[in-house]
Amino acid sequence: MSDPFAVAAQLLQPFSPPPRLLMGPGPITVDPRVLRAMSAQLVGQYDPAMTQCMNDTMALYRGVFQTQNQWTMLVDGTSRAGIEAVLVSLLEPGEKVLVPIFGRFGHLLCEIAERCGAEVHRIEVEWGQVFSPEQIEQAIKQVQPKVLAVVQGDTSTTMLQPLDELGAICQRHGVLMYSDATASIGGNPFKSDEWGLDAVSVGLQKCLCGPSGSAPVTLSEQAVDTIRRRKHVEAGIRAAHHVDGSGQRIRSNYFDLGMIMDYWGDERLNHHTEATIMLYGARECARILLEEGIDNAIERHQLHGQAMAAGAIGLNLKLFGDQRHKMTNVVGVYIPEAVDGEAVRHAMLHDFGVEIGTSFGPLHGKIWRIGTMGYNARKDAVLQTLTALEAVLRLQGHDLPPNGGVAAALEVYQGAD
Repeated sequence: MSDPFAVAAQLLQPFSPPPRLLMGPGPITVDPRVLRAMSAQLVGQYDPAMTQCMNDTMALYRGVFQTQNQWTMLVDGTSRAGIEAVLVSLLEPGEKVLVPIFGRFGHLLCEIAERCGAEVHRIEVEWGQVFSPEQIEQAIKQVQPKVLAVVQGDTSTTMLQPLDELGAICQRHGVLMYSDATASIGGNPFKSDEWGLDAVSVGLQKCLCGPSGSAPVTLSEQAVDTIRRRKHVEAGIRAAHHVDGSGQRIRSNYFDLGMIMDYWGDERLNHHTEATIMLYGARECARILLEEGIDNAIERHQLHGQAMAAGAIGLNLKLFGDQRHKMTNVVGVYIPEAVDGEAVRHAMLHDFGVEIGTSFGPLHGKIWRIGTMGYNARKDAVLQTLTALEAVLRLQGHDLPPNGGVAAALEVYQGAD
């Protein structure tokens, strides 16, 4: 008698991913050191080695975020989990949040805030541009939000929103300042304390050279006070000394940052079973960045990003967006009118093993996004990508000079020597 639940024989074979060089907007090729760290065996979630690893990870990410914030920790989940945890924990239903939108991920902040029950106010600029501090301050005066939520680097447009004046603006108007820096941290300047930021969340899969699946966050004292006013301890672990806060209970159990702080804090109140392998990986990502030095990492991303941009111009391609406000780690280039953009991406992936990205919304099919971030912010990766892109463009009939991309990139590297 046949087994109605039998699976195909090929499904019983281990999955073996093909070799790829991930040169899109993320995820990127993971640093082998991170993969090695993630191959270590589990220990119990309250084993002293485990809690020490958690404490060490908090300390390392204070360095990454450039902060003294006590509550610097991990949310288990992708970078979106970090965004949702911050917004659902800071915003009570009906409270106002202002979101400056300059790409796809500003819309994401709005989507999540709306699901939190917040009253969402938007300001928008054309994709490829960023906001001036004056534009944002004017909107704050008009809206009077509880939270300003802004993406620093939006990979959909490759733009980098300046944040250095926004924290002070928020403090003048009694507003909490939150930023998602997933796409930018580690490859672009980011200074939580100096810029006066109250909450920040990131992911590992861009300049931090890791896989998606862990979301480091950091919270100022003001943000912690806001969250603590909504404090709640679950039945079953609640003790006599636990007192609920005066505000509304945070609407998500899993993303309740008050509960997550209690888990990462001295009391170690059980909330979830920590994603141990991701903890090992996240710790290694931070260690690698700080070992290199943040300034050195930013310079590395700048160099290879400049080389990639020069190489694209050398291939007779036009760069997208305001180049004064571009991230170091990803470049947007217009797809030539006579070129099939998806055919180019297909050929690069399947013939050369190199992945580049298209974009979203109004830019879908109009630009490619080429990343030089994390482990792939390297000279060989840049030159390999440009070589493949030139070959495929030539087959598409694009007019370009022989070896134009690689030659232009090499000029950048020679100038840096």
